[in-house]
Amino acid sequence: MPYPSQLLEKAVELLSALPGIGRRTAQRLTFFLLRQPNEFVEELAQTLRALKQQIRYCSQCYTFTESDPCPICASDRRDRSLICVVEDPTDVLAIERTGEYRGLYHVLHGVLNPLAGIGPEELRIRELLARITPQVREVILALSPTVEGDVTAHYLARVLKPLGVRVSRIAQGVPLGSALEYMDEATLSRALSGRYPLE
Repeated sequence: MPYPSQLLEKAVELLSALPGIGRRTAQRLTFFLLRQPNEFVEELAQTLRALKQQIRYCSQCYTFTESDPCPICASDRRDRSLICVVEDPTDVLAIERTGEYRGLYHVLHGVLNPLAGIGPEELRIRELLARITPQVREVILALSPTVEGDVTAHYLARVLKPLGVRVSRIAQGVPLGSALEYMDEATLSRALSGRYPLE
């Protein structure tokens, strides 16, 4: 059924493009926003604009940040001998919620997937290799246990080994095929402490 307004249709169309938002949820969100005070909608619009204008990649770990380097990379309280490699910035947030990990991060922004045309050049692998200095003693691969995550982990282990760094992978307390961002803190914490070396 068509909406009585092209603006309504456009709002529903844009909101339904968000991940996890179907057309019905987009419609509910649209009508929710229409019922809110103008101040709320203005603040939301300004925040979204500022988000696009002010958030950028950290030049060291490639997570999203307002300041460069990000607060984690800039902190002198982090263990610089550890680098935890993750797929997405949301994985950094998930691991930080555990409160267990005190090292640095490196965000790949994806995993290897030849069928989708994603090879090593499309990921931040070159930048990761450039970060491996004598100070770095271990690289922890915290990639989701999917086929693509496994392929990426084995590829990274192969290219990191000649650099003389220990390469480990988080333990498999994480259910197969699931994303790290949906794991609870206890499961992620156990997976990090039970990491194992990759051969």
